[in-house]
Amino acid sequence: MTYKLLETFRELFEGKVFRHRSSNQGDRVAIQFFEDLYDLGRSQKYLDRVSKGLSVLNVANVRVGVLARRGDGSFGEIVPNMTPIVDPGYTVKRGPIATIEIGIEVKIVQKAMIRQIGRVISDLKDQVSHFKRKRGNPITVGVVGINHAPHYISYEGDKPWPTTGKGKYKHPYQEADEVEKRLREQAAPNFDEFLILHFIATNSEPYEFKWLDEKKTQLDYGAVLARVSNGF
Repeated sequence: MTYKLLETFRELFEGKVFRHRSSNQGDRVAIQFFEDLYDLGRSQKYLDRVSKGLSVLNVANVRVGVLARRGDGSFGEIVPNMTPIVDPGYTVKRGPIATIEIGIEVKIVQKAMIRQIGRVISDLKDQVSHFKRKRGNPITVGVVGINHAPHYISYEGDKPWPTTGKGKYKHPYQEADEVEKRLREQAAPNFDEFLILHFIATNSEPYEFKWLDEKKTQLDYGAVLARVSNGF
């Protein structure tokens, strides 16, 4: 099967400038997890609850009556007496939720990764605690993309900021291994499932994208889907 989450992640970079300050990119990736889980079709409970609209995706990623920081993907039991919304092109319906049954947080590090990894790890760990507020016991999934490109250009408005390979402007491939090490040691243990997506994108014309190892990426993601389906 074609995994919608992986294709959506690819589309963030391929053929266009990636704008790292865009706030909805994690959401766009995360919501596809629930579509892939449905397409996998291994959990009858998940299929039934999605089909009947008993569990829905909350696009605002908040629970009614719970003060907690929003995650990128929040799926849970719909508030009673609310009618789920059907979004064209999607199987999983939308609506306000009372609980979180599956919570997903997505991060993408593409440049200056060592300098920001402390904040990224802190955000990931904090989000798990927010998912679990109000006696919640959700399945938690962390997804982090790590760039391995030989060089990279980021943009502040129209101003380009290319890497040089020196000092604080190291190329992505120079930092990728250390970033993965810290994520696995400090962030991954807080999640039920933790997926690292290794990719290559320079963010320069012609804006190409590829997975560092496409087969392994598909296997790793498929395994996460299977385990979450089994645990739902």
